[in-house]
Amino acid sequence: MTAFNLARIGTFFRGVSVRQIRMICGLILFAYLISHFLNHALGNISAEALAWGLHYHLLFWQFLPVVIVFYTAVLVHGGLGIWALYERRQFRWKTIEPLQLVLGLSIPALIAAHVISTRLGHTLFAQEKFYPQVLHGYFAAMGPRFGSTMLVLVISWIHGCIGLYFWLRLKTFFRHAAPFLLAAAVLVPALALLGIYQGGRTVMKDSADPEWRAANLSPDKVGAAGEAQTLEAITNYFLIGYLGLLGFVLIARGVRTLHERRGGMITLSYGNGRAIRVPKGLSVLEASLRHQVPHASVCGGRARCSTCRIRIIGDCAALPQPSNRESFVLNRVGSAADPAIRLACQLRPETDLSFFQIFTPQVAPTRHGPSHIGEERYLVSMFVDMRGSTRLAENRLPFDTVFVVNRFLGAVSKAVIECGGQPNQFLGDGQLALFGLTTNRQTACRQALTAAGHISAHIDELNQFLKNDLREPIRFGIGIHGGEVIVGDIGYRDHMVFTALGDAVNVAARLQDMTKSLGCEVIFSDEVRATAGLAIDALPRQDVAIRGRTGPTSVCVVEQASFLSALLEAETPVAA
Repeated sequence: MTAFNLARIGTFFRGVSVRQIRMICGLILFAYLISHFLNHALGNISAEALAWGLHYHLLFWQFLPVVIVFYTAVLVHGGLGIWALYERRQFRWKTIEPLQLVLGLSIPALIAAHVISTRLGHTLFAQEKFYPQVLHGYFAAMGPRFGSTMLVLVISWIHGCIGLYFWLRLKTFFRHAAPFLLAAAVLVPALALLGIYQGGRTVMKDSADPEWRAANLSPDKVGAAGEAQTLEAITNYFLIGYLGLLGFVLIARGVRTLHERRGGMITLSYGNGRAIRVPKGLSVLEASLRHQVPHASVCGGRARCSTCRIRIIGDCAALPQPSNRESFVLNRVGSAADPAIRLACQLRPETDLSFFQIFTPQVAPTRHGPSHIGEERYLVSMFVDMRGSTRLAENRLPFDTVFVVNRFLGAVSKAVIECGGQPNQFLGDGQLALFGLTTNRQTACRQALTAAGHISAHIDELNQFLKNDLREPIRFGIGIHGGEVIVGDIGYRDHMVFTALGDAVNVAARLQDMTKSLGCEVIFSDEVRATAGLAIDALPRQDVAIRGRTGPTSVCVVEQASFLSALLEAETPVAA
C-alpha cells in the first residue's frame, strides 16, 4: 500500500467524529426498526402473512455477520447515548435535541422485558416465542408490559426520525423529499400498530380452539413458570443496573459542575466589547449559547461545518491541541496551518480567551422576502477574473475604469445567465457564478463549461467594441469546480446575501488563480469533466497541487475558452 493511500486512510479516520459513529449505528438500528414495523404491518392481512414476514425478517437479522453488526451497533449507540448525557453541556436546539436524548435513553428500560422474554428466553430455555405466543401474552393480560411495549415502538420511531432529520436536513434532496418522508414517518408506525392490533384479535379468536392452544401455548413454546420467574428476575436486575447507571451519570455531571466551579472561571472576550464569565470545560460555542451570545453554527455544533470558526487574539500557546475531527475540518477549509483559527464547537479553553468570530451570525433579519436557511447540496462554482485591471486603471479616470469593468462583468453575467447559471458575487473585477441550483449534476457541469465558451465570445465582442479605447484586449481567467457546498444567506441583519461556502468554491477560486501561471484561459477539475460526460481523452489533463488539499488534484487545462463550445456541441455525454 502506497504512502499516499495510507495518508488518505489516515485523513478519513481523522474526519470521523463520535457523532458520525453514533449516527451510523443509529441507521443500522433504524433499518431493523423499519423491517420490524413492516413485519407488524402484515398483521393487517392475516396471521399467515405475519408468520411469512417474520420468517424473512429473522432470516436476515439472525444471519451471523448481521447479528454481530447489529448487536455491536446496539452497544455502541447506547453507550454513546449515555456518554452524550454526561458530555453534553448545552443544546443548540432547546427542545428537539433534549427530547431525542431523553427518548433514546428511555428505550432500553421500556424494551428490556420484551427482549429478555423473547431473545434470552430462546437462548437460555429454547423457548419459541413468535407472534402467536407474544400477542397472546399481551392481549390476554393487557397489563403494563403491553402498554410499555406499544409505547416503546412509538418512542423508538420518533427517536429515529429525529436523528434522520438532523442528518438529512442539510442534504440537497431533503426539501423535495420531506413531504414523502413525513408521509412514511406517519404511515409506517400507524400501519404497524394497527397490524399488531389486528394480529392480536386474530390470536385471541384462535386461542378459543383447544388444538390451537395445545400447539402454540405449550411449555416448550412459552416456557414453564420457573423459567418465567428467572426471566422476570433478570429483567428486574437489568432495570436496576440501567437506572443505576443513569443515576451515576447524573451524579457525575453534578460532580463535574462542582469541580469546574471550584476550578475557577475564565473570561471569554468576543472582540466587540462583549465578555462573559464561564466555568472551565465549556466549549466556546456552548458558552455562547449558555449566555445567549449569537454565534454562527450551521451544523449545530457537530463539527460538520466550519461556520463557528473563531480567530484567537493573542498567544495561542496555552490552548489545547485540536482534536482529530477539528483538525480534519480546519484542513478541509485550508486553516490547519494557522494556530489562531479554531472551531468554537471544539475548543475548550482553560484560560482567559479573546477572539472574534469569522462568520457574523444572522440576528433578527429585517430583509423582505423569504430567507434561505443553510442547505448542503452539489453545485458547480465558476470564478472569472479580469486580467490586467491594474494596468487598465493606470492611465484612466476612475469612472472610465469602472465603466470598462462593469462592461466586462456584464458580458460575463450575460454568458452565465444564457447557460442557466446564476451570477452570485462580484469581487472587484471578478465574479463568482453558481450552476446547479435547479438542475442535476451533469447538466450543471455542462452549463458551466458552455458558459466558459460563451464568456470568450462575449469578451471578444467587448474587445471589438472597445478596440479604440484599449491598449490591449481584455483577457480573463476562469476556474471551475463542483462539489458539496453550503448555500444560504450570509451576512448581517439587512445586509444578507445568498451565496455558497465550501471546499468546492475555494478550489474553483484557486484554479482561476492558476490560469495566470499556466498561461491559459480555463482550468477545471477532472471531476467536472467526468460529471459533464466528456471523454477522458477529450482534453489534456495534469495533476496540480492546491493549497489546503492533501495530494494532487487532476485538472483539465484549456488554452482558449472558445474551444469548449465546439467540444460540447460535438461530444455526446457519456457515463461518468
